[in-house]
Amino acid sequence: MLLMQLMQKQQSEEPPGKVGVPEEDITDPTNPMAVVRPPASEYLPDGAYELRALEPVGAEVIGLNLRDKPSKETLKTLQDEMSRAGFLVFRNQGILHGDEQVSICEYFGGCEIHSTHGSHPKAPNRHIFRLSNEDEHGINGVGPQWHNDGSFCRAVFSHVGYHMVRCPESGGETEFADLHSAYMALPEDTQAQWRKYTSVNSNSGVLHPMVYEHPISKQTVIYLHLGMTGAVIETDEAGTHRTLNKEEMTALFNAYNTLLQEHCISFKYQSGDLVIIDNLAVAHRASPSAHRRSSGLRILHRTTIKGMINHDPLPETGLEHEIDMNANRGRNPFDNGVWQGGGLGFRWDPNIRMQN
Repeated sequence: MLLMQLMQKQQSEEPPGKVGVPEEDITDPTNPMAVVRPPASEYLPDGAYELRALEPVGAEVIGLNLRDKPSKETLKTLQDEMSRAGFLVFRNQGILHGDEQVSICEYFGGCEIHSTHGSHPKAPNRHIFRLSNEDEHGINGVGPQWHNDGSFCRAVFSHVGYHMVRCPESGGETEFADLHSAYMALPEDTQAQWRKYTSVNSNSGVLHPMVYEHPISKQTVIYLHLGMTGAVIETDEAGTHRTLNKEEMTALFNAYNTLLQEHCISFKYQSGDLVIIDNLAVAHRASPSAHRRSSGLRILHRTTIKGMINHDPLPETGLEHEIDMNANRGRNPFDNGVWQGGGLGFRWDPNIRMQN
């Protein structure tokens, strides 16, 4: 990761110490939580700022004011790190106006906002999806299951920004799961099996591979929206297609859910944080406390960035990028497996409920 590269590239001169940070925390390469101060060089032309690794996924960026657009070289460095770390949290950004958050998020990925699908009267910008645990202040009850934003699009969103406007007194976390480390933890036979799967979005009918190569990091990653998947198509070695039945779907979704819980962080916000995730490197879900009023008022502004490439089925499947789930009166064109169009797709766990 970038943290180790920066350690190796560190200039021979001793950098100035940081206020409140013990010197051994800065220089000890055996400490996985070490703070690294990049040298002012052509590698990071905007000068020094701090990167702090989070475990097991994510990193903090301290000392970079995103209102002042960084150079192309620094933006590339940050985006590359995001593709491996999963997300970066930019500390101490203050309260961003809606147009400021939109402009900042357009630094990354597809460099164009995909406007939100839901608008709250108090949202400061038509591109801002305003979330809250109180209906008066924002939209509640969103995203309790593992997912990637924009799964209804052929080009799934490249990046997503979360700005914490009002941090609750307790709780309110978002959980982020590392999709590369999750894949690498699978047995080889399961990896091979999941490579045969292609998911169908229950609302749009677009198809996405369950295993793919990340467009930036080139790491192998997994993908499955646990809230809006209407079918999973299996393609065997002969190129024959079938859809998973109810028992197979339930087992797959439970296995995916358990796997991601083993490779995630429950991220606790601070007021003024701007978190930008690589939406193809991590999955996310709201923690139960994010929806509870008893946690204290929570207000979060979300912005979504258009995809950089189409997230299409693997060529060897022979599948197109979209299927009309409502054609032929919604009948499955392959066989008698699960084919659930519209709404929230296949309900793999009927006990999942919103918690307010």
